[in-house]
Amino acid sequence: MPTHYDSKRLVHVGAERVSNVASTDFPGHYPDEDNSWNLDKFKEVRKGFVSPTNKYLNQRLARVETSGVDASIANAFRRILIAEVPTMAIERVYVWDNTTVIVDEVLSHRLGLVPLNVDPALFLYKTHPDEQATDRNTLVFKIDITCSRNPHPPPLKPNEDPSPSDLYINHELLSKHMVWEPAGGQEQALRGLPHPGPTNPNIVLAKLRPGQSVVMELHAVKGVGKDHAKFSPVATASYRLLPHIQILKPIPPHLGEKFQKCFSPGVIKIDPDTGEVSVDEENVRKDSVSREVLRHPEFADSVKLGRVRDFFMFNIETESAYPPERLFPEALKVMREKISIIRQAAEALKAQLEGTTADVEMVEA
Repeated sequence: MPTHYDSKRLVHVGAERVSNVASTDFPGHYPDEDNSWNLDKFKEVRKGFVSPTNKYLNQRLARVETSGVDASIANAFRRILIAEVPTMAIERVYVWDNTTVIVDEVLSHRLGLVPLNVDPALFLYKTHPDEQATDRNTLVFKIDITCSRNPHPPPLKPNEDPSPSDLYINHELLSKHMVWEPAGGQEQALRGLPHPGPTNPNIVLAKLRPGQSVVMELHAVKGVGKDHAKFSPVATASYRLLPHIQILKPIPPHLGEKFQKCFSPGVIKIDPDTGEVSVDEENVRKDSVSREVLRHPEFADSVKLGRVRDFFMFNIETESAYPPERLFPEALKVMREKISIIRQAAEALKAQLEGTTADVEMVEA
């Protein structure tokens, strides 16, 4: 990663204001510079920067970096991640019995928000809400649970209060009580894959007491977040710009530690032998750009703060069947489909205009 960037690519962060926030790489902004868009030039200048890079992964979180695109493109990916990458979720709840204190509507809403571990690529959309449920567009789950007293509770220790788990059996309705009912060819189609169910089996949906029951049938369908938040595959999908810290003149050794404390931990390093202060170019991503350093007069002209306008660091936290490293490629797939539709519409419009022009020329002849 470059240690310094062209000032045209930087957002300048000052003590009181932020400047140079708008993109300037367009024709006519700089005299004697041709900034007209060209595909070959774009590929050459941005080589190695356009492709997203997974910087950090765990079971639920991906940190993806991409550079060389406008903020509008990065924001489009963020919005697609939230609202247009499909998932499976409970859409219809058939309540046969519910004698808990949670009313049917509230419990149904809770069930709809339970993330499912089912790959939506294996299923079709329902083209209409009243379309007949089939094994290609619907997954069926059943709930049948009744709370009863524990006939043999464990003995209590002195001064210990009994817990519901000791006194009762099935005192909580958990997401793991959603039992998949295979239909048609689903069992064959899903063979070798995780058993359909919630991604987290221990979500508490309701609390029961002896004699209370829940008997339901749940239908899960494929959908997208712009229709309902329950279909959103992410808990969070956000991005921020890469911080840029430039030390303009050497920091005196006796002020090194004070200078270091003005930034997030790990961003500024001090050589133990010489006392030289420098920026850790890998850990600079951790900086919050708090501008604390600009509050101190002794550092006011020693450092320049900014952010790289076209370097985006995404934080994507999955709450669905998608592993975190798959989410950004799925957003890319949706974007490509949108571009394909626009291209087809433009080509159809062009053909229509050319046909109209040809008809006019024939009339004139």
